[in-house]
Amino acid sequence: MTRRTDLDLDLEERQRLLDAWVDKRRRIAALEAEASELLIERISIHDADVTESPFHRDAIYRSMLSEYCAAAHLARGTVEQSFTDARTLSRDLPHVRVAFAAGTISVAHVREIVRASAIVSEAVRSGRADAATLALFETAVLVVAEQDTAARTRAHARQVAAALAGETVVERHRRATDERCVSVRSVDDGLALLTAVLPEWIAVAIADRLTRLARTVVTGRDDREPVLPVLDPAGDGISVDDLATDDPRRDSYERSVIFGEGNTFTTDPLGRRTDPMTDPTSADVEHLEADERTLDQIRADLLADLLLAAVPSEALGTGLDAVQPRIQVTVAATTLVGLDDRPAELDGYGPLDPDIARRLAGRNTGWSRLFLHPDGRVVEVDTYAPNEAMRRFLRARDQHCRFPGCRMPVHRCEIDHNHDHARGGRTRLDNLSHFCTTHHSLKHPDVDDRHRWTAQQGPGGEVTWTSPLGREYTDPPRRRVMFV
Repeated sequence: MTRRTDLDLDLEERQRLLDAWVDKRRRIAALEAEASELLIERISIHDADVTESPFHRDAIYRSMLSEYCAAAHLARGTVEQSFTDARTLSRDLPHVRVAFAAGTISVAHVREIVRASAIVSEAVRSGRADAATLALFETAVLVVAEQDTAARTRAHARQVAAALAGETVVERHRRATDERCVSVRSVDDGLALLTAVLPEWIAVAIADRLTRLARTVVTGRDDREPVLPVLDPAGDGISVDDLATDDPRRDSYERSVIFGEGNTFTTDPLGRRTDPMTDPTSADVEHLEADERTLDQIRADLLADLLLAAVPSEALGTGLDAVQPRIQVTVAATTLVGLDDRPAELDGYGPLDPDIARRLAGRNTGWSRLFLHPDGRVVEVDTYAPNEAMRRFLRARDQHCRFPGCRMPVHRCEIDHNHDHARGGRTRLDNLSHFCTTHHSLKHPDVDDRHRWTAQQGPGGEVTWTSPLGREYTDPPRRRVMFV
């Protein structure tokens, strides 16, 4: 008879807790679905009241919301969104409603699906798409929603909706651009919230540029040199002897001077007016305080500096000319040359106005054509240099960190050898994928085996992570036609 060790018992306890937590989350989702069903019933009563008294429609609606807000101690926006989700589920998304009731998707998934479905519903109601389009949308979205996070579901749902109602999403984006604005709201303690509502591609570019600038500041702040006073900046031959005999600087400069070419000199940063053993400071050196700001604080300071110091002018060009950060855009070749107006995609975020994609393409020479498998999977590129081709392939395939649920963009991730290169792993596409720093460190060999993860890539580009408990979690690659 085999004796069970303490390690076995500890592993079983960890597995029990994980299973119990996952089951509880499923039951919470099912309860949220039951709450949604109650709202659907309440909507039926509301609609009947409106039919009876159509002139009091607004009052009836406001009264219903107010009652639910007061009873549940929730904000109006939260309750109103819950009613909107419930109405959409009952009217347009029966399959999502069933999945929600079964607890296979959460209320967060439902909210993202409902929001993305709006443009498809609009296309159906306006006659631009037939009624079966909504069912197709549900089927395509649930494939991802039941296996992935709400954040990834959001991106996928928006892409599917854009594909099914492309003309509608382009029109909506162009109309929404008129709503751009800036507002300020106090948050007390001498702070305020500056909110800018911008086209998504501009906001993403701004955030990326601030991050890159901040990282440059962090990298270089340890290399700062003290600013030394130059006694002879003009190089006209002035020397220490030219100072008046009663000048208090004369004595110190005689002891701490560095002579250069052409009778020029400056003060010695190590020169002391007093005994360095008793006074380690020097009045001739500007001592700079160490920069201990966090990355977020540096980003905020840079934003303030750039906005307050920049001067708008024709010489600086348009916003497009100033976009230097890294963003990745996917657009069909037919759209790029103007044969159609299908929306492009701002990778990792959602649809992009095709006019913006074309204008960006005209200012950027880094676009690369990719060859495709019939199922939409990238298989090769037509560039010669293999290293750069592989990087472009991986950026296009992965788009973000390949840990299940992570949305960190590829340009902030590291390319990892899934099978460690030091242990024989080859530098091949089927052994490389993008991991963010947080998830990359999970498989570091220095991590204890009780906490270390492993990652293995399959033939189709799917990455399977194995947890310390021995459980496997698979992240499939995005499958689509793409030009980057």
